Amino acid sequence: MKKEYILVIDQGTTGTRAVVYDNEANIIGYKYKKHKQIYPKPGWVEHDPLEIWNNTITVIKEVISVTGIDKNNIVSIGITNQRETTILWDKDTGKPVYNAIVWQDTRTDYLCKQLIEKGHYERIHEITGLIISTYFSATKIKWIITHIPEAKKCLEERRLLFGTIDTWIIWKLTEKTRDNITPERGGAHVIDYSNASRTMLFDIKQLKWSREILDILNIPEDILPKIVYSSTRKPYGYTNPEILGTKIPIHGDLGDQQAALVGQTCFNKGQVKSTYGTGAFILLNIGDEIKYSKKGLLTTIGYVFEKQKPVYALEGSIAIAGAAIQWLIENLELIKSPSQTEELAKKAYPAGSGGIYFVPAFSGLFAPYWDVSARGLIIGLTRYTRKEHIVHAVLESIAYQVRDIIETMQEETGISIKELRVDGGVTRNSYLMQLQANILGIPIIRPANIETTSLGAAFAAGIGSGIWKDPRELRSLWKIDKVYEPKWSYEKREKLYHGWKIAIKRAMKWLEEVGELPPSSIIEK
Repeated sequence: MKKEYILVIDQGTTGTRAVVYDNEANIIGYKYKKHKQIYPKPGWVEHDPLEIWNNTITVIKEVISVTGIDKNNIVSIGITNQRETTILWDKDTGKPVYNAIVWQDTRTDYLCKQLIEKGHYERIHEITGLIISTYFSATKIKWIITHIPEAKKCLEERRLLFGTIDTWIIWKLTEKTRDNITPERGGAHVIDYSNASRTMLFDIKQLKWSREILDILNIPEDILPKIVYSSTRKPYGYTNPEILGTKIPIHGDLGDQQAALVGQTCFNKGQVKSTYGTGAFILLNIGDEIKYSKKGLLTTIGYVFEKQKPVYALEGSIAIAGAAIQWLIENLELIKSPSQTEELAKKAYPAGSGGIYFVPAFSGLFAPYWDVSARGLIIGLTRYTRKEHIVHAVLESIAYQVRDIIETMQEETGISIKELRVDGGVTRNSYLMQLQANILGIPIIRPANIETTSLGAAFAAGIGSGIWKDPRELRSLWKIDKVYEPKWSYEKREKLYHGWKIAIKRAMKWLEEVGELPPSSIIEK
């Protein structure tokens, strides 16, 4: 049997990974390259789109080289990406008019407040399933076309295009051919349903761009990409042969968290997964009927495969998970590598965090609190506190935030969640996974392939290209590595979680009460 391969581009918040899968969903090889995190001002987070593009080409060529596969046996490409991150570019030159504004960026808080003050909150929630937040693409687009002269000029001359990272990469990968969906120079200008549903411009009922919201924000529809299936028989386009020396079809596109839902084969209503990366993202499959949240969760498109009904998901987004571990390394210099967290946390046993709590609200809190004015804290410090207690509290904070989401999901849907499927780089930390089981009180299931984001994109591309027939066939390809059973008593679990809830209250509304002073403005006399 001829070996067929799928190439996945997994473009994340901190770097870009290229992964090659075979037709049995085995990883043949991967390459990864970090990109620079740009912080122009407090609360501002940017990436260089051209650096991301160059890194993408680098890792693609490297992975093909190290695996030694014949590139002509790559039957499809799948894309998965950091969502909400916003790029606007000149379609004639292919150059961005500004850096990519990252999903973590909070510069548009004033725009969000204006929308809420004007009474748009409920209507936007009804149309999009989202809350009005700096998190999503809509206000980022508005900020760029308002503040960046080059964007204004391109808009006036009808040369401006918008896209999330998947749109940008597909546009750059493809060439002008009759097979591509759009004839624009540079290639296919597309976005799949899952990514479109994260822009705060997409109508999740009508499955199209919302003319009403576009009018509210005065964003022209012609800069937006064409909405396409997450997995499609007819490819979005083909790679420019100048890049790899051959034309490869692109059949799959999913936002990273929806890709993980697919990669974990959570195809049944009630199945839930949590991806631990820079942030943590918990998605619950709620089937083909829309369910709105009243407690800060988001209703989003899980995926839309060709000739199938849309699958919706309820999502809880946590801004800081693995990023808190990076903070220990880069800012506090308490540890030198993520693996040290496990070693130090074990050293803290049996005291655990020693009575302290850490709330990682570095740029506010996401679900279920949605408080952009919250700020991080460590509380409960005594002379007894040592660095291993702080490290332990950081790991606990990740697990507590996930419990906040799971409890809210159960309350709002009536679904009793019996297990949690986990993935992402942070799940390599077995101590944290056991801690998660203890804090939740349910089994934690870690698959053999914890990079399920790329696996989900491979599944989407593989179904589109005909390697696999349908989602049901994919279940046999998903393998379990380890199951973590809870070990804490109910009393211990609830007592510690009660302390977490109090710590959260202390962190909330901080900027509203104290205000924000940059360090340079604080001068001791």
